[in-house]
Amino acid sequence: MGAIDYWCNAFTPDSLPLWDAAIADQGLSIKIQRDGDDGFAEPDAMLRRMDAAGIDTLVLPAAEVPEGAEAFAYERYATRPEVVAKLATTYPGRFAGLAGIDPSQGQAGVSRAAELLAQPGFVGLQLHTHSWDRAFDHRDLYPFYTLAADCGVPVVMQAGASGGPLPSECGRPTGIDRPAIYFSGVSFVLSHTGWPWTDEALAMVQKHPNVFLGTAAWPPHHWPDALRAFIAHRGVGKVLFGTSFPVVGHRHALARLDDLNLDPEARRALLETTARRLFTRL
Repeated sequence: MGAIDYWCNAFTPDSLPLWDAAIADQGLSIKIQRDGDDGFAEPDAMLRRMDAAGIDTLVLPAAEVPEGAEAFAYERYATRPEVVAKLATTYPGRFAGLAGIDPSQGQAGVSRAAELLAQPGFVGLQLHTHSWDRAFDHRDLYPFYTLAADCGVPVVMQAGASGGPLPSECGRPTGIDRPAIYFSGVSFVLSHTGWPWTDEALAMVQKHPNVFLGTAAWPPHHWPDALRAFIAHRGVGKVLFGTSFPVVGHRHALARLDDLNLDPEARRALLETTARRLFTRL
């Protein structure tokens, strides 16, 4: 039993040129990991790194690239569903997948997500919010929330501002308010700390028993003081550890986590037990 990273993008070396091109062409401020001990790696090498760091499972958002997708659409950074299925089968328990939500496809999108959830290794749904410019309470997303309720899986969604040239307003954390009430049996994870609306995200997490916060894309030394205090005390069991690799490296994140001096219960809840409670298929 070890840590779970609930959001890890495609990690094999063939993804590196895409990240480099996106950063260069769009002028993004995102930094990616290039350290040989914390950067892109083939599956066997990644497993050795995970074992050394005490990481049990990487959860991989899975998506197919929509027809007509722009050169740097997020779906190109996600792991292909067939790759997730192969990893989950080859390395049981070490890799799992989140079926991507594509609300632009209507019922066909819901059916495709259901097909993926029926496959071994898929443990939840994932919404890259800014790709679709739909707030969390948009009607197009409710059929996917219904699917999550029927399948007993959580929904992970990027919350906060977009890191690229996409609208940010759809990521406002308060958008989860109505879905959390209506779908009281579904666990929702507001990812990326909800920044710059972290306080707003924390308000939703504290209001709703079924709303959680995820730290992907932000290493611990960049977490706001309010989030650090929440993780250490009132928020034990309400926050999940994630990296959005390669934005944050696993070794880097875990080393910085040591600086927070969390007590054993709070640290284990952040790294493992909260995720295991939500991702019941792991």
